[in-house]
Amino acid sequence: MNLLLLEWDRLRYSTLAHNASWMMVGQGANLLLQAVCFAILGRLLGSLQYGIYVGAFALTSLLATFSAMGSGTLLIRYVTTDHGRFALYWGNVLLTTACFGSVLIVGARLVAPHLLNPASASLVLLAGVASCFCTELTRNAAAVFQTFERMRVTASLNLATSLARACAAMGMFVMLRHATAFQWAVAALVVSVLATIAAVTTVTMCYGWPAFSARLMVRGIPEGFSYSFASSAASVYNDIDKTMLSHYGMNAANGIYALAYRVIDVATIPMVAVRDAAVPRFFREGNNDRNALRQLTVRLTKRTIIVTLLLAGCLYVLSPLIPLMVGNSFTESARAVRWLCLIPALRSLHQMSGSAVMGLGKQNYRTISQLVVAVFNLGLNVYWIPAYGWRGAAGSSLLSDALLAVFNWGLLISLCRRQA
Repeated sequence: MNLLLLEWDRLRYSTLAHNASWMMVGQGANLLLQAVCFAILGRLLGSLQYGIYVGAFALTSLLATFSAMGSGTLLIRYVTTDHGRFALYWGNVLLTTACFGSVLIVGARLVAPHLLNPASASLVLLAGVASCFCTELTRNAAAVFQTFERMRVTASLNLATSLARACAAMGMFVMLRHATAFQWAVAALVVSVLATIAAVTTVTMCYGWPAFSARLMVRGIPEGFSYSFASSAASVYNDIDKTMLSHYGMNAANGIYALAYRVIDVATIPMVAVRDAAVPRFFREGNNDRNALRQLTVRLTKRTIIVTLLLAGCLYVLSPLIPLMVGNSFTESARAVRWLCLIPALRSLHQMSGSAVMGLGKQNYRTISQLVVAVFNLGLNVYWIPAYGWRGAAGSSLLSDALLAVFNWGLLISLCRRQA
C-alpha cells in the first residue's frame, strides 16, 4: 500500500513538473518576445511618450482586477474538482466581465482627469477597454486550460498575445520610426481585441458553449470579490507608484521606471510559470492534507528562489545594456533595474505562500495581509515619490514585497499548525 502511495505521489509531481515545463517553455518564448517588444517600444516612443502611456495603463490595471470579479479563480477552484460545471462557470466569467468591466471602464474615464496628467488621462478609455475587458477575458480563457492542466495551450495563448504585440510594435517602427502614446494605445487595443477573440474561440471549440446564470453570478460575487480584492491589493503596490508618478507630471521618470519594472516582470516569469502550474494542485491539497500542501509549497519555493536569485545577479550585471537596446532616453532605467533586481526573489516568497493560503480556502486572511501592505506602500509613495521620484517608488516596492513575504509565510505556518 505504501509503495502504491509513493508511486502515486511520484506521478502527481511528475505531472506538475510536466505542466510547469510547458509553462516555462511558453514563458521563455514570451520573455524573448517581450524583450523584443520593449526594445522596439523604447525606440518607437521614447521615455516621455512611454511614460504617458504607462500612466493610463497603470490606472486601468488597478481597476481591471475587479472586472472579472474573481470569476476566473472561481472557475479554477470548482471546475478542477468537477469538470461538469465548466459551462456554467465559463459563462459566469463572460457575463461578469461584460457587466463589471463596462462599469469600470466608464468609471475610469470619469476619474482619470482628477488622478492623471491630461496627456495620460486622454488615453484611459482605450487602455480601459484593453485592460478591463480584453486582457481579463484572454487571461481567464487561458485559466480554463490551466484548470484542465493543459498548460501547453495556456502557454500558447499567452505566447500568441505577446507575438501579436511585438509584430504590431515592429510594424509601427518600420512605417513610422517614431509614434505617440495615442498611436500605440490604439494599436495595443486592436491587438488585445484580436487576442481575445482567438482565446474565447479556442475555449469554445475545445469545451463547448458557455451557459449563463445570473443567479450564479450574484451568488459568486462575495467569494469572487475576495479574490479580486486580493489581486487589487497586489496591483496597488505594483501600479500605484506609476499612477502617482503620472499624477505629479513625472512622465519621463515614469517611462524610465516603468521600463525597468517591465524588465523585472520578465525576470519573474519562471516563478509565475511554476506557480500557475501548481494552482490546481494547491486547491486539491488544501482540501485534503494541509501538511502535504505545506511541503509542496516549501519544495516549490526552494526551487524558484534559487532561479530568481540567479536572475537577480544577471540583471544587476547586465542592466547597462538596456540603453543600447531601447535608446539613450532610458539610460537611467539601468540604475532602476539594479534597485529592483531582488523583487523576483521576494515575489517567489510571497506568491507561493499566498497561493497556498488561497488553496486552503483562507483567501480572506491573504486579502487582509495584502491590504495592509497596500496601505503601507501607498503611505511610503505619498512621501517618497514627490521627494525622490522613481527612486522613492523603487524603495517602497522593495519594502512592500518583503513585508508581504513575511506576512504570507506567517499565515501559512499558523494555519497548518492550527490543523495539527
